[in-house]
Amino acid sequence: MIYHRITDWDEAYANGANIPQGDRWPQAWVEPAKAFRDRLATDGRARLGIAYGDAPRNRFDLFMPQGDAKGLVVFVHGGFWLRLDRSFWSHLAAGPLAHGHAVAMPSYTLCPDIRIGGIVREIGSAVEAAAGMVAGPIRLTGHSAGGHLVSRMICANSPLPDAVRSRIANTVSISGVNDLRPMMVTAMNETLKIDQAEARAESPSLLEPMAGARIACWVGAAERSEFVRQNALLANAWTGLGAETLAVEEPDRHHFNVIDGLADPAHPLTQTLLTG
Repeated sequence: MIYHRITDWDEAYANGANIPQGDRWPQAWVEPAKAFRDRLATDGRARLGIAYGDAPRNRFDLFMPQGDAKGLVVFVHGGFWLRLDRSFWSHLAAGPLAHGHAVAMPSYTLCPDIRIGGIVREIGSAVEAAAGMVAGPIRLTGHSAGGHLVSRMICANSPLPDAVRSRIANTVSISGVNDLRPMMVTAMNETLKIDQAEARAESPSLLEPMAGARIACWVGAAERSEFVRQNALLANAWTGLGAETLAVEEPDRHHFNVIDGLADPAHPLTQTLLTG
């Protein structure tokens, strides 16, 4: 028997350094995102920089399909709650848009200017604001830290009002960090400042799902083992608490290209998000 123990937690969550040419990201997303955003704006199908709160980063972009929207998809970006914004990901709206769904992409205040619990409340406000602009069912998805944030939206103690919760048809957490406790022993925590109380209060895998929760936990099979473990953890825990769950390890995908499927209307990631 060979026992497994993690001794270097920074390495366990280091994505770019463990992916061939990993330093290409996030810059590799900038051009396709801008080109997509510009094209939709020219077509009159992009509303950019909509305020959902008072903080400078409390803004979201809303992309509309051709014709009436069948519902709303909200994509929440990652970056370990420390970096990036909505502008890197606009092109990922292409898949849901092609199927007639509007797509909202919010930015949020970054640590250390806020605690993770505060970001959860901001995303709740963003989802509520977008839901007020688009009728129909709501589907949530997010990547990495964004995967954590969308999972928090469907916890029993979600910040969302009941009227919005009742419209959530499906959630897909992509490479989500569902247990915050390992973050406490990384160098990032000098900025994140997660303590035991916050880790227990804001980790979806330590919380109960809301009634009727439905979630797909999606990860690249070539990701760091910690992301694979975190992905399986939430699906496992919530299955035992009555949620409808799915766990997927997509072959030949790493932490940065695992989200590419959202840009493709025919990809299983987009198809999974829009089921139900």
